[in-house]
Amino acid sequence: MTSRPLRRALRVTGGFWAAVLACTAVGLGVVDQASPLGGTHPSAVAVLFFASVVAVLISALTRRMHFVAPTARAQRVSRWMRLAPSFADLEVALALAAATYALLSVTGGLHSDLYPLLYAVVAFSATFQTRLAAGLTITAVVALELSLLQRAGSDGLAPAIYHFVFLFGALAVHALFLRGLVAANRRDHDIRVRSEVVKQRESARDYRLISVALGAESRAPRTRREEEQILQAGSVATISASIYHSLSLLHQALEARSCVLLWRGDSDSELKIKEVVSDCDAITEEPTIALSGVLKAVARDGQALTMGHCKPGQISYYEGAFDAGAFMGIPVIQGKHLRGILCLDRQAPFTEKEREIAERAAQQVLVAIRSEQVFSTVEKAKYEHERFYNASALLCRALTMEQVQDTAFDAAAAIVDYDIAVLTLHDADRARHRVTSVRVKDGAPEVVNVERLQGLEFRDNAGLASMVVKNKHYLPTGGAPRDSSTPVFNNKLRFQCESLLVLPLLSADEAIGTLTLASQRRGQFRKDVREMLGVISNQVAVSMQNALMYKRMETMATTDGLTGLTNHRSFQERFADLVERSQRHGHQAAMLLCDVDHFKNVNDTYGHPVGDEVLRQVARVLQEAVRKIDIPARYGGEEFAVVLEATDLEGALGLAERIREDVGALVLDSEQGTFGITMSIGVASFPADGADPPELIEHADMSLYHAKESGRNQVVCYRDFQAARKARKAS
Repeated sequence: MTSRPLRRALRVTGGFWAAVLACTAVGLGVVDQASPLGGTHPSAVAVLFFASVVAVLISALTRRMHFVAPTARAQRVSRWMRLAPSFADLEVALALAAATYALLSVTGGLHSDLYPLLYAVVAFSATFQTRLAAGLTITAVVALELSLLQRAGSDGLAPAIYHFVFLFGALAVHALFLRGLVAANRRDHDIRVRSEVVKQRESARDYRLISVALGAESRAPRTRREEEQILQAGSVATISASIYHSLSLLHQALEARSCVLLWRGDSDSELKIKEVVSDCDAITEEPTIALSGVLKAVARDGQALTMGHCKPGQISYYEGAFDAGAFMGIPVIQGKHLRGILCLDRQAPFTEKEREIAERAAQQVLVAIRSEQVFSTVEKAKYEHERFYNASALLCRALTMEQVQDTAFDAAAAIVDYDIAVLTLHDADRARHRVTSVRVKDGAPEVVNVERLQGLEFRDNAGLASMVVKNKHYLPTGGAPRDSSTPVFNNKLRFQCESLLVLPLLSADEAIGTLTLASQRRGQFRKDVREMLGVISNQVAVSMQNALMYKRMETMATTDGLTGLTNHRSFQERFADLVERSQRHGHQAAMLLCDVDHFKNVNDTYGHPVGDEVLRQVARVLQEAVRKIDIPARYGGEEFAVVLEATDLEGALGLAERIREDVGALVLDSEQGTFGITMSIGVASFPADGADPPELIEHADMSLYHAKESGRNQVVCYRDFQAARKARKAS
């Protein structure tokens, strides 16, 4: 019955008593003869004791550096466990004092040159050790100093006084200044730590109060995993606090020796010790116990069990053959399943009324757990629906294809945590699929070769993506691949993942592509997640169709339908922006105004369809001649305009001449046979020929008019036009 407390006492205080013995040995002068000073031969016994003192110090320091405070449960059930940190500090204090004086004893005693080491030890103790440990260190130092003085006789009085003055001087300085500074820093640190702990513990409660009162937009953004961690932490903290207080009240009300809540573990033959309130040191420190004896009877029958007296060792949450006396076990049952057992024991037998009280306490434990389960379920569903709504709202606001693709990935990430997401589009006419966009989560493990995935095209095949498009239903059905050999897009790319989902993008009951999600974590795509992702993927498909329609409408609003070039209105806007940009950066620019020579004759001779083809061919020449930053446009009728960014006059003239030659080289077909055309071009340069778009257009038009008036099929710049006009006036 007393073996368990005795073992705990020895484990906690054994090092302390070893340090006490070391101090005693040093104080009695056992180690004095370990020194070779004075010409004497060292005593083997003294050397052995000196080595033992050093070993005690090393052991104390090692034990303190690796010391792990007992758990809160262990400290609640054992007073020795509560005292363990204090005894660890006291052991170090005495070991330091013993080792220091052992060293002083073998190096000259009161006349040793190593006395500054003692002052350092005292200073260290006064600064860093607890008050109890520091006080014990000073007491041991004074006692050992007096023992040295006694052994030295009257010759040591003066050095001893000298040592005491410096000893207490060092102690006072460090106690007043350094210890005060360290204490202040410790207080600040403890305050910060406690504040953070309080924040973490109350985070779930605050989250609940705020989330119920305010909308999702009012909260700080969190990932799904962070939300689940907050809910989990809050639930565990709330349940633990509720159970502990219930057991404490029950322990006090029924005057029980121990009140223990045991819970079903992973194994049917074991129980986990969830919470303990006890006045006894004999409770085991093991986290699990065997389901045996009276506990097995409670679990088997599912009924409360009271016993007036248990045999020693019959209750397995006590160690050894402990005589627990009277026992009461209350099953904690949820539905038809046993979740745990509430156990109480004491010397006096339990009454029927006390059994009813314990049963109500067991039900209260279950109510606390159920409440947290319901709350967590509601909060999780609320979180998922909020993210689902936000994802839908994001998709509704996306206009361009790029925005839709980015939003699709964001929407999926709001619902589930994935490592990689891939969007593909299906071309039914060509029976081909094309990867249009890929997103890889930062820091995610490699699931597939992303470089080979970018821009990938693959045909209709036996891969999951093709099957999803054909069947219009997501695959794999359980959200996990059967094996790594299953192709997703084609046989050349393998996905190495634990969770995989390929969803169809359905619009008007037609699959236009797929959304593929993969993760290295198992069980990511549960049924409820798959259902929400299915709705999201359909919205993605509709948003893609809308984006394509928006692009077509934007193209119709900004592009000439016949030639595919920028139309007149859009040209004016882009031209103004280009000139403003050139003014801001100090760049040159140029404008070409082009006109097909005798175009009316082409229409009259060959017909308007042929005339339209002429305009299309000229537009093709312009598109092939200019850069992406330049603006080719249909200005009106048979006139075309080209604005060249960051181009001087010489460069503009060279390009204009090349365009004129390429147009002149065109051979066009008609019912009357083949024919060719020519083009006249006027050039104006910014800023030399004009400071704004209207002025540049006017001067380019003047140059074009001069080119047509003076023979057509030529390039004329505004500078040449001015020179020709001056020459006419002079003549």
